[in-house]
Amino acid sequence: MLSKKETNTLDKDSPSRSVLKAISWRLIASGATFIISFTVFTQATESAFRDVLGAVSLITSIDIVAKLVLYYFHERLWTNILWGKYWKRKAARKRYRKIQKFIRDKTKANPD
Repeated sequence: MLSKKETNTLDKDSPSRSVLKAISWRLIASGATFIISFTVFTQATESAFRDVLGAVSLITSIDIVAKLVLYYFHERLWTNILWGKYWKRKAARKRYRKIQKFIRDKTKANPD
């Protein structure tokens, strides 16, 4: 558990950082949605290229706006949750102790 002093000094992401993270992720994810939708539509239908492109663009546009908003609020929610913020430090410490114990045990077993 974090002490009162540690919780007061925690750095959190700013709202503008969360917006930029949401936008950058949304561009990547929506690009994948566009490619997948385009591939599925061209394989599954015999519509004209222009119709397929219009449908896929509509799906991607809705996807961008809806998921951008959802991701932003999700990010802001998680920036205020302290749980799990220091797992790397604890995991590294645990791994170090395990390695040291292994070395000690091996040295005791083979005192060459």
